Amino acid sequence: MEYSYTIIDSDATSNLQLQHYLEDYGDFVCTSQARNCEDGLNAILKYTPDVVFINLNDKAFEYFHMVTELYQYVKNIPILIGISKSKEYAYNAIKNNFFDYWLMPYNEFDIRKTLLRLKKQLPKEDVSHTLCLKSYNDYQYLDTNEILYLRADNNATDFIMKDGSKISAYKTLKTFVNQLPSNFIRVHQSYILNTNYVSGINYGKSTCFLKIRKTQLPFSKSYKENIDGLKKILSKNTISPSN
Repeated sequence: MEYSYTIIDSDATSNLQLQHYLEDYGDFVCTSQARNCEDGLNAILKYTPDVVFINLNDKAFEYFHMVTELYQYVKNIPILIGISKSKEYAYNAIKNNFFDYWLMPYNEFDIRKTLLRLKKQLPKEDVSHTLCLKSYNDYQYLDTNEILYLRADNNATDFIMKDGSKISAYKTLKTFVNQLPSNFIRVHQSYILNTNYVSGINYGKSTCFLKIRKTQLPFSKSYKENIDGLKKILSKNTISPSN
């Protein structure tokens, strides 16, 4: 299972360095980045990452206040890892329940120990791949691996399956946003797609291409950040041709 993470760091160089180190761990995926407290809080609330890395060198006590503020909005606080050039903020990080505290420059051994300890102490639970659609006394069970995409249809939702069949549920698309595994993302007011079947993204045409039956789905500007996150995940294991 993958751990999603957010980086809050105003320093682009250290941000890229951290992502580089984390690339060695295939089960850690970056879903968002932020440069300050306000954007960081928004990213955490929007993407609900499992882990948040915070560079405390820039306005450390504002970040500690941000962590305190988080308790007003979320039930489960993400795993917090502080980063700094000195031990100056270590005590405050401990008081704010940070999982660990790294000194810069990054030490690969420290990173490895922290992430292994994290996975041992806080293992990811297996996500159910079965979605139950209930209508009165009728229960229908869908294998989420077989769902190609979801489409809004007025106050109902159509599940378009891999085999081409359509199953309708009399609930809005929004109902299913938080019930589906993390490989499903909303790309449009009317569509949620299974990222496992994405074969291409065309920003010029605002279109996602799926592997099955050459399906094309539009994405809208309001969900462009989701598309950007998808592009990063898909690009992680690609091979670029030599020029």
